[in-house]
Amino acid sequence: MAYASPVRELSFILNHVADMGLLAKTECFSEATPDVVDAILTEAGRLCDEVIAPANRNGDLTPPVLENGLVRTSPGFAEAYATMAKGGWVGISARVEDGGMGLPFALSTAVNDMMSGAALAFQLAPLLSQGQIEALENHASDKIKALYIPRLVSGQWAGTMNLTEPQAGSDVGALSAKAVAKGDGTYSVTGQKIYISWGDHDMTENICHLVLARLPDAAPGTKGISLFLVPKFIPNADGSLGARNSVRVASLEHKMGLHGSPTATMDYEGATGWLVGEAHGGMAAMFTMMNNARVGVATQGIGVAEAALQEAVWHASDRRQGKASGSGAIIEHADVRRMLAGMKAEVFAARSIALHCAVAIDMSKATGDPDWEARAAFLTPIAKAFGTDTGFAVSNECMQVHGGSGYIEATGVAQLMRDVRVTAIYEGTNGIQAMDLVARKMNDGGEAAYRLLDDVESSAEAARDAFPKLAEAVWASAESLREATEWLNGEDLAGRFAVAVPYARAFARVLGGHFHLKAALADRAHGPHAALAAFYINRLLPEHLGLLEQVRQGDSGLFDVTVEDLAG
Repeated sequence: MAYASPVRELSFILNHVADMGLLAKTECFSEATPDVVDAILTEAGRLCDEVIAPANRNGDLTPPVLENGLVRTSPGFAEAYATMAKGGWVGISARVEDGGMGLPFALSTAVNDMMSGAALAFQLAPLLSQGQIEALENHASDKIKALYIPRLVSGQWAGTMNLTEPQAGSDVGALSAKAVAKGDGTYSVTGQKIYISWGDHDMTENICHLVLARLPDAAPGTKGISLFLVPKFIPNADGSLGARNSVRVASLEHKMGLHGSPTATMDYEGATGWLVGEAHGGMAAMFTMMNNARVGVATQGIGVAEAALQEAVWHASDRRQGKASGSGAIIEHADVRRMLAGMKAEVFAARSIALHCAVAIDMSKATGDPDWEARAAFLTPIAKAFGTDTGFAVSNECMQVHGGSGYIEATGVAQLMRDVRVTAIYEGTNGIQAMDLVARKMNDGGEAAYRLLDDVESSAEAARDAFPKLAEAVWASAESLREATEWLNGEDLAGRFAVAVPYARAFARVLGGHFHLKAALADRAHGPHAALAAFYINRLLPEHLGLLEQVRQGDSGLFDVTVEDLAG
């Protein structure tokens, strides 16, 4: 079946669940009114359905190839990119003075959700450019901003992120790439980077690499890392392209999924680069891009989950098997209905968390309120981990709904699972996200967590008249999570890290109940969200109790299982 962008669902969540209405009340985003939001979503949905989605299968079946040092993209990708760029979709949230739309990050997050559902391999390209724009806006010199940002916003140039090296994956501090000042304001960058998404392609005239490397006087570890902008072609002052830089694609990876996205090994051999931000301050600058990307990766998982849900509903409605009431289709079987309702409820929960996180990022920017900044920071690892876990879980369930046909590549269902699997790995594995949540994001003693739980409980109180049973369940879950958070704050880091994943999952579960309950209230107890809320709160929310029981174990007994036991 053809993918259909969930425009109405995204509009409903933004306007009634994720608190986007707050943004239109700020001076920064006063133009982000509901009618503008709906108009943007509608046009973006048309682009995704009519231009991007048709290229998705080509990406899987006809991957990019490396020919004579150049990467040729999958059929239809370059044309789709040109149409997207012409429409201004790369720069939705970029500044108007740079050619962008100046709209909230929450809106670009919703558009990226749809684009990911249409073709995840394709969506990676504009997502990387958006992250680079954000990093340059915050850390680059005025000269670099003026030269690079407008061309990234227009889609004339594209951006990448170069962190990983053969010996330095999640441990970024182990990288060995070097940069030496050339005496003219530029640097000579040498080293190898691996797993570079869209490291080279034929969709734009120039590709701009953000590269982490060490200066000669750098300290060991992450404190000695600097960030450099290294373009494929060195631009002249007027933006025209000059000489080819000393950067090349050594090879392309053969991956489990995302075949349409070229993942390159990049060799820098004395390539000319420009320092972005302060010397030895590369991690701070790169994290601006990475934090943007982590919310983007959350939406990648959610977008693919949406595509899988649509495919599963279509198949279950069309497939006749066994004895079923009603239409006779398998969608009338109780177990199939359970799977589909669970998929729908999970997608709604994950999407609401990600969009509320994006709204918090926007509110932090618009108001400068440290509470909004803390909320955005706290929600980012939850959104990334839960969104990407949901992408794989729902894709897996989609295959189960299809039965044997789902396991056959020709149906396209397997592509969903293969494509989305890496989202739980890149931009920081989900285990690292959880560790970040219970460590760095709780340096405030848990205040950001408690304020979030206060909102959950207040919302549940407001719903008691309309949905007494559901409201009580959500309120009680928040209390249980509050008690676990208090306990966790008393543990050392070893104890926290041992249970970080179940804690992050439990928090997502409770937030899912909270947002489902808000949706039910917005539907005034008669719309489809009320029934979905009841399904989630009665059947999925109780999982948080088992997760919190794991949390209370800390690291007790964890290492009693020895290496010999594991190997034996």
